[in-house]
Amino acid sequence: MKQSDFWDRMNETFGAAYARSVASDHSLGQLGGRTIDQALAEGENAKAVWMAVCRAWPERIPSRLVR
Repeated sequence: MKQSDFWDRMNETFGAAYARSVASDHSLGQLGGRTIDQALAEGENAKAVWMAVCRAWPERIPSRLVR
């Protein structure tokens, strides 16, 4: 998954402004306690980060985006 696709999914799920907040403010256990921004900056695969988001907020993710 390209990072642009990742951000499209984040924006669709959370809204553009809140997506940036989620990415910078929330540490995820699935990412080793890093934020989304930290994980991506450290080279984590965007698909792996997206799947961590899906596990952290399953009620927010549209089913068609869980892949």
